[in-house]
Amino acid sequence: MDDVTPLLAAVDTFADRLRALPQSRLSRGAAAEALALARELAVWTQRIEEPGAPAVREMPEAGMFAVADQVAVAGHDLAEALIASGEVPGNVAKAVELVTAAARRCGL
Repeated sequence: MDDVTPLLAAVDTFADRLRALPQSRLSRGAAAEALALARELAVWTQRIEEPGAPAVREMPEAGMFAVADQVAVAGHDLAEALIASGEVPGNVAKAVELVTAAARRCGL
């Protein structure tokens, strides 16, 4: 089994930091940035689970206080999809970079 621990650690850390942010920081762009990341991870998961599917379901906007949970769920779902498909090598590092970049853009 390939190791997805770095991805899980990255999304959990980012989600925890988002949960600690005040509403003012979330509303100044951190929530939007986090939602964009969650959506990107969810689309990636869908493409792994349903290759060639014509339409991608977009993760809904559930509000700024739910976005940390959306990031965590999307990241964990991606980790599971990577394991199930055998696509872990190389993709974990790519996913961690996406999470790290989003955290930087949020100032975290």
